[in-house]
Amino acid sequence: MIGGIFPILIKEILSTSTFDKEPPKVQCEGYDLTQTFLFICHACMFICVLILEIVVYIHVKQKLGYFMTFYRWTQAMIFAIEEINNDPALLPNISLGYSILNSCASPTNALRAALTLASGAEEVDVSSHCPPAISALIAESGSSQSIAISYFSTCACLSDRTKYPTFFRTIPSDYFQAKALAALVKHFGWQWIGAIQSDNDYGRNGILAFKEEVERFGICIAFVGTILRTYTKDRFLKVVEIIKQSSVKVILAFVPEGDFYPLMKEIVNQNITGIQWIASEAWITASRPSTPEIYTAFGGALGFVVQKMAIPNFKHFLTSISPYTDPHAPFVNDFWKIMVGCTPVLPGVHAATEDTTKRCTGNETLMNSEHVFFNVTELRVTYNVYKAVYAIAHALHQLVFCQPPKEVRNGVIKSLQRVNFTNQFGDEVFFDENGDPPASYDIINWQLINGKVQHVTLGHFASAANGNYKLNVQEEKIVWRTGKTVPTSLCSNVCPSGTRKAQINGKPICCFHCVSCADGTIKCLIKSSTLNDCIPRTIEFLKYHEPMGIALTLVSLLGASLSLATMVVFINYRETPVIKASNFELSSFLLFSLFLCFLSFKATFPGNKITGQFGHAQQRIIVCSCTLIQLITCVLWLTLNPPYPHMLFTYSNRMIVLECNTGSEFAFYAVLGYIGILAIICLILAFMARKLPDNFNEAKLITFSLLIFCAVWITFIPAYISSPGKFTVAVEIFAILSSAFGLLICIFAPKCYIIFLKPEKNTKKWVMGKIIK
Repeated sequence: MIGGIFPILIKEILSTSTFDKEPPKVQCEGYDLTQTFLFICHACMFICVLILEIVVYIHVKQKLGYFMTFYRWTQAMIFAIEEINNDPALLPNISLGYSILNSCASPTNALRAALTLASGAEEVDVSSHCPPAISALIAESGSSQSIAISYFSTCACLSDRTKYPTFFRTIPSDYFQAKALAALVKHFGWQWIGAIQSDNDYGRNGILAFKEEVERFGICIAFVGTILRTYTKDRFLKVVEIIKQSSVKVILAFVPEGDFYPLMKEIVNQNITGIQWIASEAWITASRPSTPEIYTAFGGALGFVVQKMAIPNFKHFLTSISPYTDPHAPFVNDFWKIMVGCTPVLPGVHAATEDTTKRCTGNETLMNSEHVFFNVTELRVTYNVYKAVYAIAHALHQLVFCQPPKEVRNGVIKSLQRVNFTNQFGDEVFFDENGDPPASYDIINWQLINGKVQHVTLGHFASAANGNYKLNVQEEKIVWRTGKTVPTSLCSNVCPSGTRKAQINGKPICCFHCVSCADGTIKCLIKSSTLNDCIPRTIEFLKYHEPMGIALTLVSLLGASLSLATMVVFINYRETPVIKASNFELSSFLLFSLFLCFLSFKATFPGNKITGQFGHAQQRIIVCSCTLIQLITCVLWLTLNPPYPHMLFTYSNRMIVLECNTGSEFAFYAVLGYIGILAIICLILAFMARKLPDNFNEAKLITFSLLIFCAVWITFIPAYISSPGKFTVAVEIFAILSSAFGLLICIFAPKCYIIFLKPEKNTKKWVMGKIIK
């Protein structure tokens, strides 16, 4: 037998116990708690089962609306059991029974009902072929002596297997709803939100799980207001004042509808608009607040509800309910009065004298009724009841037909944990290690259509076994409180370019000041959750590992190698006429200078010579004195005001260009000017000596090399000035290398050519021009 506890009537009539006699039975709206729908098993081979219960968070609403909703839940349970009993493949030759009690929407009465069913104290039909029994129950306290599949309890605390080892449910845990709400907030980029919670396990645990999720995304909660339907008006007004003073534009309400409705009315009365409300499943589809009046402040609300499902055959079952079919079925007369509007006249039943409603003729029918009660296309909680019954049936089937019968309670628990089947609607039913089903929610948007508030489905959220989730939102169809544009909710606006976030003491990380970035840093152009969004600029300079640096380095090494090789040749052939004619000492000094020039990229060019006129001593004096002047100038420059790397920010706002600042402009131009004067003097003297009668006229070679040298450095000046960034350094290096190669090739290549390829010309006579062809 399956036990069920539903809040069919929601108001308990309180009575005082005198303790001198047996306490009276609990009355709910005038009806006895022990009134039950009792179906007795048809076969003595009977397996006793469990209970479907509700953890009560239902509060006072319009009586008829509640009655019709909860009454349909009971009918879903009966309908599912009848389907199972008529299914030859599921529990063959076994008929399930049921016993349903009313909890009066009270935790105390829910516990009393659970104990009543567990102890077998409820009244039974004496025509039963075998005594009905409930082998396991669930109480509001989560007793370990009972087993339950809940269709409405969402508290994440119930997933704790150490406290509730026999608890299962067909509605997703609030843990998954919190993940879904956090994913929605992240999806729309809301960084600064408020929260309203109910002062019970549902609200507190829900907001706690939500905070843990959003904090991983860098989202801040500005405030958490706490409400409960039993609170005084002053406490509701305090929450309203918090909302009015806050700068948040998005607020999550993780509250049951009964607790939230008084606050909703107060918000409407104070005309607080412009807030985007995010709803938990407890109120987003509730009928009482879904009115045009409440819509003025809560229009465009977004929230999640458990997935809906259509049960087509269920409609025929509901329209077949009639007091004439089973006149003793509890609540059927109340149902008939609501649906038909008259009191049924039944044989042997006398109407109460105070009953003034009209009498039915007996021809009334529900077959053509258009009442929302018979709409079975969008069932949510009702479908959870339906799935719960089938889960129990499949567990019993495994227990009876797939393994030897053992201790019933433990066997049922293990079978429920292993349940995994796909029902006729293609929905997979199973429980994880905590007794929770897979999470699947629809996204609901409040929209005003033809003057009525409609709950429009605009997306879906589904969790996966690996902990990931999938969120689909039809953004273009959402009606926002602010219109068609997605609202923004930020504590501080995004810092503009050139500034960074600076945290405000005592405030969440979402609240900050914007301060200017320090020198050498720029505003980060990508999203960042850190407080300091200024990042160092890229420093640009000529690097060895980039293509241009590699090319210049290779050319420099080639020049240095050629200079060194030429020096080795000159040393080996220093006694030959060609080497003696070009002044071995001066040539060696020049080669050594070129070697250093290739390696150091310096713009200094020590030592030039003019042929003839002077002896070796005079040549050495001139070279040393000219070099000494350059050396002294450079030492003074490097000592008093040396060059240094200078950061330029003007070329680009994304990088820093590292350039060489000369330190002293005068020293820089003095060094270059001195080199230029020496080069010009050498060029003039070489040009004057170009027609000397020697076959090997050194002046011709020097003239040509200095022409190249001067041409390179004359073109260097405008190129150096106009080149940006690292190209300035590249131009300078190119000028040094070009002039050095010009000197190396023009002066020393002819000598090496004679030494290696024309050794017959390496004679004193040929060098002196005395051999005439």
